[in-house]
Amino acid sequence: MIKLILKTILIVVLSTGTFLVKAQIGYDYARYDIGGAIGINRPVSTDVPNSLKTTPSVHFNFTYNHTPFLNYVFEGQFGRLKAGNVDSESGRMFENHFTAFALKVQLQAGELIDYSQNSVANAFKNLYVSSGIGYIVNHIVEKTPDKRVPEGYMIPGDNNSQIPFIPVRIGYEFKVFNQYNEPSFKIDLGYQYNFLMDDNLDGYSTGAHKDIFSQFTIGVKFAIGEVTSYRKQIHY
Repeated sequence: MIKLILKTILIVVLSTGTFLVKAQIGYDYARYDIGGAIGINRPVSTDVPNSLKTTPSVHFNFTYNHTPFLNYVFEGQFGRLKAGNVDSESGRMFENHFTAFALKVQLQAGELIDYSQNSVANAFKNLYVSSGIGYIVNHIVEKTPDKRVPEGYMIPGDNNSQIPFIPVRIGYEFKVFNQYNEPSFKIDLGYQYNFLMDDNLDGYSTGAHKDIFSQFTIGVKFAIGEVTSYRKQIHY
């Protein structure tokens, strides 16, 4: 009789455990992501308005996932910026090789909406906005003088500068799930404006406005580290 009772208890415990494990499928996610991206950069607002050019950048990032849809991202990047034309009226042209770092908070729609009963909401749950604070180190490798100023006049501006900036980004994160319906890696598409707090991105400091440049990036992030649970199912 005792053996029968113990066997029954064991079966109930194992069955309950199996149910709980199955019930959690789709709720778990990794705390951290590590990844990289490639970007296309373009000056938006500088003191060199002519013939804007696109240039490349390489990005590396580390993400702490507070939830699957609320993320803290540390990013480092290396790239080039270029604009201008020596044949234009001003003759201004610059090329900047830069290094930048940023810490951003990323909020995805899935944190705010109920996506369990609606296919459209489910598709939009990975849409995100992010912003934070960054720091860019500029090194102007090429710059031409302005044709319109008297010979010998030095145009204000620094060829080497370090400037804080504010990144503002919108993007979409395609989550790819493993057999347990946990996000195992993510493909990230984003468009970002970087608002500098100074006027030396291009080596000229003659404009009325601070400099701005934009970036379009495509990247991938891989889930690493411990797994924890979310309050609602992630995968539908």
